[in-house]
Amino acid sequence: IVVNYEDGTSETIVSGKDWKYDFSPVLFNCIYGGEDYDARREQKGWNMFGFKEQDWRPVVIQEAPKGVLRPQIAQPVKIMERYDIRKVTKLTAEQITAACKSTKRTVDPSAFVLDMGQNLAGFPEITVRGKKGQKITLLVSESLTDEGACNQRQTGRQHYYEYTLKGEGVETWHPRFSYYGFRYIQVEGAVLKGQKNTLHLPVIQKIQSCFVYNSAPKVSTFQCSNRIFNEAHRLIEKAVRSNMQSVFTDCPHREKLGWLEQDHLCGPGLLYNYDLTGFVPQTLQNIADAQHANGAVPTTAPEYVVFEGPGMDAFAESPEWGCTFVVLPFMYYETYGDDSLIRKYYNGMRRYIDYMTTRANDGIVSFGLGDWYDYGDFRAGFSRNTPVPLVATAHYYMVVRYLVEAARMLDNRYDVAYYTHLGEEINKAFHREFYHKDTRQYGTGSQCSNALPLFLGMVPAEDKQAVLDNLVADIKRHGNRLTTGDVGNRYLFQTLARNGLNELMYTMHNHEEAPGYGFQLKFGATTLTEQWDPRQGSSWNHFMMGQIDEWFFNSLAGIRTVEGKPGMKEIEIRPRPVGDLTYVRASTKTLYGKVAVDWTCENGVFTLKVTIPVGCTARVFLPDEKEPKIVESGTYSFKK
Repeated sequence: IVVNYEDGTSETIVSGKDWKYDFSPVLFNCIYGGEDYDARREQKGWNMFGFKEQDWRPVVIQEAPKGVLRPQIAQPVKIMERYDIRKVTKLTAEQITAACKSTKRTVDPSAFVLDMGQNLAGFPEITVRGKKGQKITLLVSESLTDEGACNQRQTGRQHYYEYTLKGEGVETWHPRFSYYGFRYIQVEGAVLKGQKNTLHLPVIQKIQSCFVYNSAPKVSTFQCSNRIFNEAHRLIEKAVRSNMQSVFTDCPHREKLGWLEQDHLCGPGLLYNYDLTGFVPQTLQNIADAQHANGAVPTTAPEYVVFEGPGMDAFAESPEWGCTFVVLPFMYYETYGDDSLIRKYYNGMRRYIDYMTTRANDGIVSFGLGDWYDYGDFRAGFSRNTPVPLVATAHYYMVVRYLVEAARMLDNRYDVAYYTHLGEEINKAFHREFYHKDTRQYGTGSQCSNALPLFLGMVPAEDKQAVLDNLVADIKRHGNRLTTGDVGNRYLFQTLARNGLNELMYTMHNHEEAPGYGFQLKFGATTLTEQWDPRQGSSWNHFMMGQIDEWFFNSLAGIRTVEGKPGMKEIEIRPRPVGDLTYVRASTKTLYGKVAVDWTCENGVFTLKVTIPVGCTARVFLPDEKEPKIVESGTYSFKK
């Protein structure tokens, strides 16, 4: 620490061998295991001037940390919301006996379970009074066993918190170094205020769920006349926030890893909803730090877990995950008009694509996870409907196209020529390997197989309509339901939207069956789940299937950037009234201020109200009109 005083003098405080330490009240902490805290070991005033530390121990000199010391770019993680008890259930003796077997731990006879109403990432906070040395155990989970006890079987066990009282009146505590994804709290060794207390256990006067997430501001609103869409938006928001920690994680319990594919596949929705001017640069720095010497980009960044051994190769590297390094800087540029990330990481992007080229066989890349978690009459996991090489090669082609654009921005003519040619060769190889000219189908003819090349503009112009017709036919063959997964969803949704098929999008999602957001709502989910059918197990707090948020904003509300004009200084408003929607109200905050759309459709009259930030212009397209109305900053109303 360097202290500069008002009189011009300076003092440098350096940690060294003259420092001392002592054991803290935190006995154990691990983000995968929980936290134990013994309040009896608290030392009043230990961090204040004048504290007497004569009984403390001399420190042990350690080697200095390695690596590059950088400032934190993303906003801090904080307690952002709190939830109170919705329901209390006291476990019977029979339930406790059964729960001991099903949860593989000893359940205290005093146990009771609290339903806090909302699945979230965080920890409980208790305010309690009791005797010195009494111990309270808090077990948390997002589901319950058949007996009604907290169930961590699918989300990583054992994870719990223990608090030992100091016995000095009212005490308030929550964990500081661990968190978990949970809705339910199982309390052992205490009673709630007002309950019978024949065993003289500690009395919990207040208990709350603390929702912990990154404090990047929310900048959006969305509401429409469709209940399923409104609640789906809420499910996605709560899942995103649960997994928006120092990185975007896959889930807030069993893994907590920064799986990269969701960052770009859900990227537009994330950028509509949150101020990511700090978070995205931090993410790109993490990816750059995780990039291997040979140019490979792992599936997770930071790469805390190295996937090695039989069957682990696909989890270690996958083009649909690694391509975030190339795609996300362009999404950032489109939203904020800032090309600094493209310029900063250009060499890393090029190294990644050159690495992919070494893995390609005659232009075809054949490794990775493919359309992970696609849907069918099987338990989701590895891609079943669409060939992995088709998905991998399409993403290989996509990142090459982005690199060509980046090379143009940097005026690197050699790279423009070289990678343009490479892209053409990949496209030829893709069609040679996967395109069936006689049937106008790609790969297996699955929705992902056809949507990907359509989205990427790879389909020959004369065949585009036939391939699109095949895609629509497959959707209808499945009862107007999707078969895509984590990767294919965005390409399916946006291919339909960009080709004027928003009515089909509406039909695909306006129901309460699986696969669909409505089924999760009907099931009782309060965050987006990993599986379309939550009963299949796995996590109930993933946001990787949240790609529909992009459609809510850029199609239903019609808020989008003008092509070739990044940064939202020039805006396009092109709303899409579909189905039986009678209104949509949405807004997002750009660098220049709030953009808002409010439209109604009643008795055959479409009314649109738009708000444009100061210094910006908008091209407003009313439904079915080809010529825009040009407006500058202000609020305007239109009717048709």
